[in-house]
Amino acid sequence: MTRRWPASFGEVVAANAAAGNLVVQPRMGFDQPAMMRAGLVATRLAAAATVGTLTLDSYTRVGDHAHAEAALAEGIALNGYPIVTHPTQDTRALLDGVADAGFPVQVRHGSPDPRRIVRALVAAGLDATEGGPVSYCLPYGRAPLRESVANWRRSCELLVDGTPAGRVPHVESFGGCLLGQLCPPSLLVAVSLLEALFFTQHGIGSVSLSYSQQTDAGQDEEALAALRTLAGEHLPADVDRHIVLYTYMGVFPSAPDGAADLLRASARLAARAGAERLIVKTVAESQRIPTIAENVRALELAAATAATAATVERAESVVDTGVLAEARRLVDAVLGLHDDVGTALEKAFALGLLDVPFCLHPDNAGRTRGVIAEDGTLRWADVGAMPIARPATRGRTVLTSARLLTDLQHVARLYER
Repeated sequence: MTRRWPASFGEVVAANAAAGNLVVQPRMGFDQPAMMRAGLVATRLAAAATVGTLTLDSYTRVGDHAHAEAALAEGIALNGYPIVTHPTQDTRALLDGVADAGFPVQVRHGSPDPRRIVRALVAAGLDATEGGPVSYCLPYGRAPLRESVANWRRSCELLVDGTPAGRVPHVESFGGCLLGQLCPPSLLVAVSLLEALFFTQHGIGSVSLSYSQQTDAGQDEEALAALRTLAGEHLPADVDRHIVLYTYMGVFPSAPDGAADLLRASARLAARAGAERLIVKTVAESQRIPTIAENVRALELAAATAATAATVERAESVVDTGVLAEARRLVDAVLGLHDDVGTALEKAFALGLLDVPFCLHPDNAGRTRGVIAEDGTLRWADVGAMPIARPATRGRTVLTSARLLTDLQHVARLYER
């Protein structure tokens, strides 16, 4: 019989937030159950408020389960846990005695078609995952957006149907990351909110809205405030929700001190902006897959930094540079296309009303460009057909290939100095 635990993912995050604790979470995944269990145990025992992660391997993310099975049989290491390939009883065994009411585990993947993944995680007794019909389609493959929307619609239904009474399934939007960098905050905020609306429209009762740390702390704080405002305006009142921040997802500093400083900066941002959860990265990010010990050190560093930062009085208000207004225009434009959010998202991308910079997916118009301005903030160099103001011609930053390469390395260089 599948084991269930009485507290849900969102409830644990809410309880920690009420106690003044930032929940920190690794991006950890190992292919063997014993190693995966060891990683979860270490995460649970860390000197921090934590939740667990099962990050899946690349083959499972794209539905290539035959290659995942072959790799396991041949002893070839995978870069995550193949939850569909491993027998359900093995996954249950690695969770037994580790996952419980105080330590829920979330499955993180990257799939535009997570149906088999959701069936596997439900069978193992889990009910928390992340992704989205846009954020796990456009950056990661060539599957048509309409197929990803249909797959995610069905996956939400599977998760709801597989979650017993007394528990609330949780889905986190990956929309606040998209390609990880050089995407101005308004689009990240809009997509995260729209995906959360998609989840709730298909029965998900607990959601998290994500945002990835970008190039300027002040602008990031403004974006997080905008995300919370729009969530309050659009999400149903009875839906549990919280904000999750990702430590910078672009090119990471190679110097250990610089990487640690960037992680500290993300923890301070989370504390100052009131984010309830932080997905951390480690000092080894630019070199290789981190070890369990490196993940634990990152969790503890982030938690300690956030605890110190939380004692500093938050600013009463953030500087308004237009992130909320831009995001609201994008959201309103999409929701005006159709009552069904998934259908509205498909139409929005077909019309170019949503357009991700530097994204080569066939269903993305590819007419927008982001650039780092002289003040270090992310700005639009070109908005394509999106319903937001075009950059002023005078003083506009011209984006060349050399400038693009420079901007991609901007944060890493900043923290390596």
